[in-house]
Order: sequence, then structure tokens, then C-alpha cells
Amino acid sequence: MKLLKLIPDNTAIDFLGRRFITFGFSAFLVIASVVMFMGQGLNLGIDFLGGILIEIETDGPAKIGELRSKLGGLGLGEVALQEFGEPDNVLIRIQRQEGGDEAQQAAVRVVKDAIGKDVVEYRRTEFVGPTVGAELKRAAIWAVLAAIGAILLYIWFRFEWQFGVGAVVALSHDVISTIGLFSLFQLEFNLATVAAVLTIAGYSINDTVVVYDRVRENMRRYKKMPLDELFNISINETLSRTVMTSVTTMLALIALFVFGGEVIRGFAIALIWGVLIGTYSSISLAVPLLLYLNPHRGTADDGGTEVIEAEAS
Repeated sequence: MKLLKLIPDNTAIDFLGRRFITFGFSAFLVIASVVMFMGQGLNLGIDFLGGILIEIETDGPAKIGELRSKLGGLGLGEVALQEFGEPDNVLIRIQRQEGGDEAQQAAVRVVKDAIGKDVVEYRRTEFVGPTVGAELKRAAIWAVLAAIGAILLYIWFRFEWQFGVGAVVALSHDVISTIGLFSLFQLEFNLATVAAVLTIAGYSINDTVVVYDRVRENMRRYKKMPLDELFNISINETLSRTVMTSVTTMLALIALFVFGGEVIRGFAIALIWGVLIGTYSSISLAVPLLLYLNPHRGTADDGGTEVIEAEAS
């Protein structure tokens, strides 16, 4: 019985030789993401903006135009409607009304009176205040920054500061490109998406640490080997494990995207992209960056170098 191998043994792909291509691609992703974010921003969910969110099921395919006309004349301010998964599911967003909870409840009653004949079921009604939304936004930003900072310290103490810098650059690349993806397609960015971004950070750094471990081992073994050759060997030696982990994770995420429903679709999209970009950055960004950071290779007294190098040759 033959075991499934996505990557053959003893691969010898020249990742470092293609580093300028991958650096250019990564720079394009980051710059495009920043430009997209600055240009049209994120489609922030009600978690951050505050307001009223109503999910309804209509009798047959929803007539978005008619619903929009009915709600647009109610004097409730900005009202946004969109199909939510199935053709008969509609998500209604209404800006927060002036006043307290009673004003929000009154707005919901007005909406229900206006579209009641078209609705089979009100699936959910949510209220988020502007103060809560602003606090959640700040908390989300601090959570991401704190995660990146903690990862920097962890890598710094486990390896060396050069490895920490390389890991944080790759990790920031993953987070920024994920935000750019959401900005480009105007996918809803909410608290679930923030959780996905933090999950991406954890997944990406896990891949990076595995490769960094092998790099550190090989730097102790092959003290006279050119760094670009040593890094290529390290990446190729861990490539099978990296790809297999990513593929098995992707299978679960694709199932989540297809069968999980619209509520968690944004979460699944963020994770799918995060696994892809995290695997890419661990191989093509985090390690090649070390070539310019010149990590310490140890001293000649560490032992074993000449024997291993002689056997390797």
C-alpha cells in the first residue's frame, strides 16, 4: 500500500533564486491592499458601526427593489439591503436612530409594518450602539497589534531578533493582504473576521516556526555552507509537511465555506485566504528575508560541522 505524497521526497526547488519575484509579488499585494483600504475602506459590519440589523425570509425570491422602495420612504436614514445566502433571505441594515433603545425598537416596528406582508419569518434582529461599536473597533485593532507584538517577542526569545523581524514582516504581510481582500470585494468585516485574522496569525507563525527550526538546525550543522543554499535545503526539507498541513486544513475550510451558511462565510473566506497566503509567506518571504538580516551561525566550537559537511559532500 503506497502512502499519499503531495510533495516527493528530496525536492530541490530553488526558492531563494526566485526571491526577487516573490518579493515583488508580496510588495504588490501589500501596496495594493493599502491603496484599496485607503480608497474605499472596509465594509464594516454592524458590530463596528452600530445600528439595526434585521434578517428576514420572504415568500419566494425577494424583490429587493420593492423592499428598498418601501423602506427608503420611512425616514429612517441610510438603509441597505442585500440577499443573504438564499434568494428568499434578505439582510436589512439601518443606521442607528437618534435616541435610546425605545427609538431603535420603534424603528423596527415601523420596518415590520412596512414589509410585514412580504415576510415569512424574522430570523434575527440585532442592535449595536455607536459607543459599543467604537469600543469594539478599538479592541479589535489592539488585539491584532498585541498578537503581532507577542509573536515578535516569542520568536525573538526562541531564536534571534533577526528571525523575529522576518516572522513579523511575513505576518504583517498576511494580515494586510487579508484586509485588502476584504476591501477589494467589500466583504463584511465584523468581529468574526477579526477572529479569523487572529487565527491566520497563529496559523502563519506555526508554519514559519517549523521552517525556522530547520533553518536553525542546519545553520549549526553546515557552518560553511552559503546561506542561500542552506535556506533552500531547509525549506525543501519541511516542504512536504507544510503543504500537507495546508491541504488538510483547506479541506475543512472549503467544507465550512460551502455548507456553513452565509453567517460564517466571511470568516471562512478569510481563513481560506489566510492559509494560502500564510503558507506562501512562510516559504517565500520569512526565510528569504533572513538572507539580508544575517543571523548568527554559531561558533566553530559547536562541533559536528566538518563531519556532517563531509558526509553531505
